[in-house]
Amino acid sequence: MFEKFKGKLESIVKNRKDANLAVFVDGPNILRKELNVDLAEIKRLLSKYGKIKIGKVFLNQYANNKLIEAVVNQGFESVVTVGDIDVSMAADAVEAVYNPAVQAIAFVTRDSDFLPAIVKAKRNGKETIVVLVEESSAAALKNNADHVIVLKKS
Repeated sequence: MFEKFKGKLESIVKNRKDANLAVFVDGPNILRKELNVDLAEIKRLLSKYGKIKIGKVFLNQYANNKLIEAVVNQGFESVVTVGDIDVSMAADAVEAVYNPAVQAIAFVTRDSDFLPAIVKAKRNGKETIVVLVEESSAAALKNNADHVIVLKKS
């Protein structure tokens, strides 16, 4: 009996590792000096959920070239936008919801602005993950996502 359960569990873990992830990072909310967030650590933590196939960090027009370069060096696409970053990020996330090659969507943020995108992703069969920097942030996301990762402060 245990061997049958163990085999099924191993199959689930293997299938999860084969999943394609879309990762959306709320740059101005997350990539702040005082938070000391490391994109390499985020990639490492998300690797247990699958392979990042879409990785975007959304930045505002005031992002400096060093930050943009650091984002690209970590393997993420930098999306520099004028206006409300949340709108651009949510639009790209909803696009990923309808991408059949994506099995899971991760949001790296500190606020609950992306709750509608998470709800839409879940309704469409996508696994949802939120990565937060503080235990107390984004309660609505924590209560609706399939998985929650809270980064440890360094």
